[in-house]
Amino acid sequence: MCSSRHLCPCRTSFMALFAPVSAQPDLSPRVRLITRDNGVGLRRDLTIMSRALSGAQIGSQALAFGGSRLGNHLRQARTRLGALATGRIETQVFLERIYRSCLPAARRNLLVPNPEWMLDKWLPLLPRFEGVLCKTRHAERVFGALGCDTRYIGFTSEDRFDAGVVRRRAFLHVAGRRTAKGTEAVVQAWLRHPEWPTLTVVQSRDVPRIVAPNIDHRLDYLDDAQLRQLQNAHAFHLCPSEAEGFGHYLVEALSTGAVVITTDGEPMNELVTPERGLLLQPSAQRAMALGTRYRVDAEAIEEVVERALSLSPQACAALGEAARTFFLDNDAAFPHRLALALQPSLDAGTPVPRRGLARLATALLPHHGPG
Repeated sequence: MCSSRHLCPCRTSFMALFAPVSAQPDLSPRVRLITRDNGVGLRRDLTIMSRALSGAQIGSQALAFGGSRLGNHLRQARTRLGALATGRIETQVFLERIYRSCLPAARRNLLVPNPEWMLDKWLPLLPRFEGVLCKTRHAERVFGALGCDTRYIGFTSEDRFDAGVVRRRAFLHVAGRRTAKGTEAVVQAWLRHPEWPTLTVVQSRDVPRIVAPNIDHRLDYLDDAQLRQLQNAHAFHLCPSEAEGFGHYLVEALSTGAVVITTDGEPMNELVTPERGLLLQPSAQRAMALGTRYRVDAEAIEEVVERALSLSPQACAALGEAARTFFLDNDAAFPHRLALALQPSLDAGTPVPRRGLARLATALLPHHGPG
């Protein structure tokens, strides 16, 4: 024992045990987010979910799978063994993809699906999920019809608005590397109308460059700042999606306060309504897993572009303001909706005791495939 009457380190440490502690939220991980890091949409989903959980004061960790089958097997094995060594995490949330071997690593599992990418091999696994968290009302109906306990959370995207960029009366079409954006129909329509304003097409570089007086075809890499500048510089965003799980590029377009044009089909018409954008009619549709893939033709593009060009500046401003307001309201509400949907799982009882060697044997059994 220290004999000094002054507060030496050992006495300070002892007294600190009994000192009042200011209340701080416990952000130790209670939720594990699991998905495949595809570099685009799913990575964005993971980032948005992590940020929303942090905003709701719910600690989380991420498990992102890659393209290596061996690496994915090792990640799943490490997750199972970690659960045996330190106990299972309270809740796992799978974003689109289901990694079957990870299911035993949590007390409860939830799924955030994209219906059009729901593989047949995952359907028998649905009863192992306590609930399905739905980004859209369309997904809520689809999975409710399958007997799942659905909880609507909606979703959000990054705010791309920049008031400092001067907007011009031109059209932007961001295709990226996706093939379900209606790009072919958009280009066909523009080639028929040299009198139309400039169309900027942002696309991956593995396609032939389009040469036309009123088409600016961007095939070179754009960094985030360059893309954001384009998003704010165009008065019209042409987004005739053939299929969407949620529609990040639609929501990003809404966030800029542009006039957003998209397909009148689910779930696109949940995000863009006549009050905050323009809808074009698809010419056909077919099933795509549990979702729908729509066909968009050049004639529909022509009709909706002519409609857009006939709008007065006041009408464009009103649609853009409504779009921006929708984005802000939805973005602010998302963490609360997510927390409410997770609460039943996070509050559901106490940890389940381990079952010794039987559980160990089950966890170590080989599984086929990464999902």
